[in-house]
Amino acid sequence: MIPAAVSRGLLVAALVLMARVPGHVAAQEPAVVDGPVAHLYSTTPSGDLKAFVFSPRAQAGHHRRAAIVLFHGGGWSIGEPEWAFSRARHFAERGMIAVAAQYRLSDQDSVTPIEAMADARAVIQWMRVHADSLNIDPGRIAAYGWSAGGHLAACAAIFDDSSAAGNVSPVPNALVLVSPAVSIGSDGWFQRLLGKRADARDYTPDEHVRKGMPPTLILQGSIDTVTPLAGANRFCDRMRAAGNICELQVYEDFGHLFTPKGIPDDDWPQPDPETAKAAAAKADEFLISLGFMEVQSR
Repeated sequence: MIPAAVSRGLLVAALVLMARVPGHVAAQEPAVVDGPVAHLYSTTPSGDLKAFVFSPRAQAGHHRRAAIVLFHGGGWSIGEPEWAFSRARHFAERGMIAVAAQYRLSDQDSVTPIEAMADARAVIQWMRVHADSLNIDPGRIAAYGWSAGGHLAACAAIFDDSSAAGNVSPVPNALVLVSPAVSIGSDGWFQRLLGKRADARDYTPDEHVRKGMPPTLILQGSIDTVTPLAGANRFCDRMRAAGNICELQVYEDFGHLFTPKGIPDDDWPQPDPETAKAAAAKADEFLISLGFMEVQSR
């Protein structure tokens, strides 16, 4: 068994499925997708970081498209952008520019989640700086993350360091968070990765909610032992208290990343296919409601 904290977010293919979406929006055929195309978005002391871009094939006269950046899970210490490729392709087929982002992985030495948080902000800033060449609408960029990746997406919305990139905002315009680590002030693994550089409470999203954060959808199992429901509830409650939109969809009797009751959810994920399918459809509906995504014809 791998450590529970390290197993966070290893959602490889479980969220690839598509279910029914609202019928009142004009349906579109799934787009032909180009990519992934690798772009260098940041050079760090630990090496170059890449953004893998999936794009609907260009159509004459087509307007700029909404975009979504995806952050994989893995306890901030393992994982790779390829884990998000199937989800990215799904979003690109439905008309979005999708970016699977590489970020620095914690090594319990020189690289901590602080660096990963900076990378999450940097890739969103890169998307806005290069909006023309990527055909992105810079005012419609969503961030999607699961487990530790959900933490990175939320932190991009909270900790704005736009001054570091010529006042280009790193804040996404919407958040889709799956079993996210949004309440980790007392998480021993997260504190271990931070070492003496910071207190975990300094970087737990639920303690830093502010007015003006983007509309957020959280998809969460009721019996999650890795990123418990209580934390998602606290984050959403504080979002609403601050005047923000936060929708929490709870799946009863499912654990981390939709692992069924009776199966340990702190090891490699074993998501229930039907629940994962329902959660994927809910994410699509949320993005459609914001005008970010087209509806697939059936």
